Amino acid sequence: MQKYIDLLDKNGLLKIIDKPCDIDLEIAHLSYIEVKKDNSKALLFTNPIDKNGKKFDPVLTNIFGSFKALNLIFGKDSNEIANEIEKLLKPTKPSTLKEKIEFFTYLLSLKSVFPKRLKTKGISQECEFKEPNLYDLPILKTWEEDGGAFITMGQVYTKDLNSNTQNLGMYRLQVHSKNELGMHWQIHKDAAHFFHEYKKAGLKMPVSVAIGGDPLYIWCGQAPLPKNIFELMLYGFIRKTPAKLVKSLTNDIFIPHDSDYVIEGFVDTNRLKNEGKFGDHTGFYTPVEPFPVMEVTKITHKKNPIFHATVVGKPPLEDKFMGYATERIFLPLLKTTAPELVDYKMPENGVFHNLILAKFNALYPAHATQLMHAFWGVGQMSFVKHAVFVPSSAPHLDDYANLTKYILNRFSPQSMLITSGVCDQLDHASPNACFGGKLGIDASVDNSSSAPNLISDDKLLYKFKSVNQNILELKQYFLDTKSPICFVKFDKDRLVKQVFDELKPFDEHFKILIFVDVSSRLENLYMLVWRITNNIDAKRDIFVRNELVCIDATSKFELDGYTRGWPKETNCSKEVIENLIKKGLLERDEELFEKFEIFG
Repeated sequence: MQKYIDLLDKNGLLKIIDKPCDIDLEIAHLSYIEVKKDNSKALLFTNPIDKNGKKFDPVLTNIFGSFKALNLIFGKDSNEIANEIEKLLKPTKPSTLKEKIEFFTYLLSLKSVFPKRLKTKGISQECEFKEPNLYDLPILKTWEEDGGAFITMGQVYTKDLNSNTQNLGMYRLQVHSKNELGMHWQIHKDAAHFFHEYKKAGLKMPVSVAIGGDPLYIWCGQAPLPKNIFELMLYGFIRKTPAKLVKSLTNDIFIPHDSDYVIEGFVDTNRLKNEGKFGDHTGFYTPVEPFPVMEVTKITHKKNPIFHATVVGKPPLEDKFMGYATERIFLPLLKTTAPELVDYKMPENGVFHNLILAKFNALYPAHATQLMHAFWGVGQMSFVKHAVFVPSSAPHLDDYANLTKYILNRFSPQSMLITSGVCDQLDHASPNACFGGKLGIDASVDNSSSAPNLISDDKLLYKFKSVNQNILELKQYFLDTKSPICFVKFDKDRLVKQVFDELKPFDEHFKILIFVDVSSRLENLYMLVWRITNNIDAKRDIFVRNELVCIDATSKFELDGYTRGWPKETNCSKEVIENLIKKGLLERDEELFEKFEIFG
């Protein structure tokens, strides 16, 4: 870890904060705002404290906080790694002696993929706590309504019951007591599958959590690899040197020899404990639910360790850059399932699994529909809620403005496929946890009809208010397309579907209506995309009348038949922000606060 801290510092990508900073909200709020800046840096807090003045080891956040930092950590551009994987998947037969030697040399280098198990102790085990006490670690509380402090950059190592197959995952871990950690592994994760094996056998499950070390371990922990593939094999492929592992002291799990901290223990498979709330990467709090508990048996660390943490919440955050690397590196593997795929993009304000844009070579009618089903059947792609497919002739997927216009000029209700399937467990919009509606849009075919008879925002609002006074504001976008989008701010007093029906006399003036809550800011398209993709379930919230589409992106309640309890957004504490400004640790940047809705 120190090597990469020095590398970031050398490249002007590190900010050192020596002033005392509280592990309860202050460090998290500073990190949350820093990574939203155009020139964001990693933050090294050398003097973390708690409210009682207790001092802790240094804390590092936002190590993946820019594209430049990402390339420094990987040692190359993510696209270079993707190209290497593509060549491996589609090797060309060497013809000359030189090519044969190079190919043979490359094959020999692949032996570095397999982690190496050392028989000695690692530097991660140089020092031991006399007795496990998680309260002696600078574990952050991120959001005011979080259920407590959470480890957010823990590398969670588990193993199959009947073999030596290990898994590395990245899950949030709540501190329940000085020697208890909540294991928030979702039902589709390998660790959850292992858990059920141990439970069936009536055995405790060994778990070790590593923190720090080579930051590439962290990225590998969230990589969407196939089942039974140990994520540190990907580490060896990228680094061209095997990950070096040592055995934990109190269980049989192997962990990186160079971690900063290791927390060892066992999960009692007959015991669950309520975990949460937690402000997660969706930008909303996830509910209190029962999850397994790890009973900590040992905590070790290297000399002069640095505690690593990340902050999740409303975009953009550190996961923007980690997600970009995942998106690029796994494109060749995705093409093996969808050969006509040219490229794809998962915008961070779509919270990755909520929105995907895909470009493909359209070869026959309904080809896009076939690809939608292929995507929804592949690993973690199956959790994607909304997928938009465009042909290879469409604008670049990064050119959001022109790409949106291209889609809207070809769109009609006939472009949509609405179905259902599995959802991410963190999704709050679906009527049922882990299962809900999905939307696919085929923009490879021009299904458009004539443009509406546009009138000004003021005139259209006047007409809408004549039907319902709780329509407070509206704003129209993309007026130069055949399917403009009209955002409607609605103080909800009835079902949106009822209001849509009441607006029928004005059908000639719009094509797409999107209803949002009163807290939404209609001038902020970036955050509107975030809210809409989070807040809708396609089967429940999309209504069609002739060539018109209405989308209900408001919060849902019993009025809507929604009984799960709509979550709050993750908003910064104004009191904490003001204190940080007074301390000189944060600049007052009202434009940035407004742009990313720091306070909601």
